[in-house]
Amino acid sequence: MAGFILLLLCSFLWPHVTVSISVDSINTTHSIRDGDTLVSAGGIFELGFFSPGSSSKRYLGIWYQNSVTTVPWVANREVPLNDTSSVLRVTDQGILVLLDSNGSTVWSSNASRPVRIPVVQLLDSGNLIVKDDGDGNPENFIWQSFDYPGNTFIARMKIGRDFRTGLDRFLSSWKSPDDPSAGKFTYRFELGGFPEVVVREGSTVRFRSGPYNGERMSGMLEMKENPMYTYDFVFNEEELYLTFTPRNSSILLRGVLSSQSGAIEPLMWIDSNRGWIQNLPLYIDNCDRYALCGANGVCDNNKSPVCSCMTGFVPKSPKEWDAVPGTDGCVRKTRLNCSGDDFIKVSAVKLPETRQSWYNYNISLEECKSLCLANCTCTGYANLDIRNGGSGCLLWFTDLIDIRYISDSAQDIYVKVAASELDQNESTRNKEKSNAKNRTRIIASTALSAGVLIAGILLVLLWRRKKRQRKGLQTFPSDGSSEHQNQTEDLELPLFDFTAIVSGTNNFSMKNILGEGGFGYVYKGVLKDGQEIAVKRLSKSSKQGLNEFTNEVKHIAKLQHRNLVKLLGCCIHADERMLIYEYMPNKSLDFFIFDQTQSMSLDWSMRYHIINGIARGLLYLHQDSRQRIIHRDLKAGNILLDNEMNPKISDFGLARSFGEKETTANTKKVVGTFGYMSPEYAIDGLYSIKSDVFSFGVLVLEIVSGKRNRGFYHPDHQHNLLGHAWRLFCDGNSLELSADPIKNTCIHFEVLRAIHIGLLCVQRNLEDRPSISNVVLMLSSEVPLPQPKQPGFFTERDLVEASSSSDNRKPSCSNDFAITVVEAR
Repeated sequence: MAGFILLLLCSFLWPHVTVSISVDSINTTHSIRDGDTLVSAGGIFELGFFSPGSSSKRYLGIWYQNSVTTVPWVANREVPLNDTSSVLRVTDQGILVLLDSNGSTVWSSNASRPVRIPVVQLLDSGNLIVKDDGDGNPENFIWQSFDYPGNTFIARMKIGRDFRTGLDRFLSSWKSPDDPSAGKFTYRFELGGFPEVVVREGSTVRFRSGPYNGERMSGMLEMKENPMYTYDFVFNEEELYLTFTPRNSSILLRGVLSSQSGAIEPLMWIDSNRGWIQNLPLYIDNCDRYALCGANGVCDNNKSPVCSCMTGFVPKSPKEWDAVPGTDGCVRKTRLNCSGDDFIKVSAVKLPETRQSWYNYNISLEECKSLCLANCTCTGYANLDIRNGGSGCLLWFTDLIDIRYISDSAQDIYVKVAASELDQNESTRNKEKSNAKNRTRIIASTALSAGVLIAGILLVLLWRRKKRQRKGLQTFPSDGSSEHQNQTEDLELPLFDFTAIVSGTNNFSMKNILGEGGFGYVYKGVLKDGQEIAVKRLSKSSKQGLNEFTNEVKHIAKLQHRNLVKLLGCCIHADERMLIYEYMPNKSLDFFIFDQTQSMSLDWSMRYHIINGIARGLLYLHQDSRQRIIHRDLKAGNILLDNEMNPKISDFGLARSFGEKETTANTKKVVGTFGYMSPEYAIDGLYSIKSDVFSFGVLVLEIVSGKRNRGFYHPDHQHNLLGHAWRLFCDGNSLELSADPIKNTCIHFEVLRAIHIGLLCVQRNLEDRPSISNVVLMLSSEVPLPQPKQPGFFTERDLVEASSSSDNRKPSCSNDFAITVVEAR
């Protein structure tokens, strides 16, 4: 009898039983109530009811199991639930319905076709799908959440249009962390000409990606080759979309449309302690603002002001432009006459807005030019695809809007102007050439009298200096030693008054000395307005002279990065030469690392923060600055620290510029600091970006250990710090390298990873060393690390003892921590 009652009770309760175990799918006989969840097969994503932030409202959403507050998709964004009595079901027609406590439909999906046995499944990709039971073909899904994105771009999700169904997949920001309803920003493909991604704040355009050029959207630097993921762009008669795929399927990546700025923030999951971090640099700068320089204006973030008019154009409102460059844009100097027009080439740009444009994939660039010449309303043309020398044709028919210069993998556009403008430019160039020839003749004739020549030069220099002093600027010639010799642009810097510097430093008082280097002393100063400065004064007895002074100015004057020291100006008076920098309240890194009393207070989190900052500063120099800069003297003494202990790379007196295609160079004069020099530089004078990487690796090992590489001593062997670190790594005892103050408080995984990265950077062969972009990625993620090879300068100081050392017979080693992987291409 008791068994019968129990059976009867179970049969009565069965319709009300909800899913209480971890399953990834349900059918029409089951439902999801508040408190129940679906979990994807691999345990990556979970679907259920939640309340965002501090809100008490309930929503149906999908979150990451290892980060339950990270919700990339919400069903009922606009219609929140007021209690916990809601339920999710799937109907016989394959339609998902969300019902409130009264049984009313709050949200529902749709069905693209009839279904036999509908099944709802949460996939490991984060995609919630409705499909026919047993049919796993994505093309046959009845419905999927990836077709209705929220504020998050997930791997393998498509952003774009399905021209067959009219479906428009786009991102919209949340209103706030407590409210997932659609906010003010949208991120979507817009049509009208050649399609491009546009970010709008309401109806106002804030950013556009530029058209796809075969490699990336012309204005989206983050789409260039990177070790984390690849992008795919598809545009045909059936659909248009952008998607990305991780190179390592085990890494969680997402992009979030910010509710504050409208920027896509790229994030990667690290672990429960560190959570989501930015996985690649976020390329946002002043020139990313839509149409900042107006019609026919060009934005260049490396110039001040950033806006200028293209050749053949002038400001439409000169007075307003002088006050605020970019105002009202630019207009043609000379109107087009349709029959006598030609083109100027504007190189390395983000292509202009394409809403009024025409394109064809099967036309050559020469045919493209002919089409534009034949059409009186055509304003410019460019290749549609820049790969393999270029192909296809893209034409513009209106003002050219939102152009910017981009130094990395950008594109050329040919802008139509009146032929007379080109004639004027050619005349100007010929005049300049003629003047140059005349100057050569004058110099040649005056060279007959050395005294007259010297007097003339001195008079010219004196006149120019007085003129610059009146302007308050000092100019320095651009670098003529690299492939950029054709650039005649001078670098302009504010010129500080000598008497103000003397007064601000208390007549260069010994009490004001901050430090000393090969250049001379560095003094603290305070200007009349209260601004604190650091004055780097070239000593008369210094071995460094005008070349180093000018070199430092050239290489740092236009560099702007939070991890580089900022040059404010210079001062030249009689035989005095000084550089004026922002004042750093803390001393250089070597004071905090190698001074035993100070190193005690530098915990591991601060050391790791400093390592990351130096790496990001180098990344800017090597990759993101206008010219590729090789520092050549990266060491602890050249890393300054601000109030928040943020590291700033300083001292560019030995720096060199590289062209975009240059990789290495030779010098007959090896300069720098022993202990930080790479083997190929110290021995053969060969320097490259990998030379800086070697120096960075030495710095990492010094920061971890609190010991200098040069002068390192260990009672058991005669190796330097690199050799000592290598021995410990091979023996699986890398933690022994860590400094005493951090041994008991550090995060062991981070310390081991930092040592591993340091050893990768100091490998003997420069080709084995990672690029600094890969180093930044390694430091900010858990991507597997390759096995390092023997470091450079891994030799015993006692050569006799070295000949019998067992270490010399072991060119490589392995341990349990090292993980060998195939690096991303």
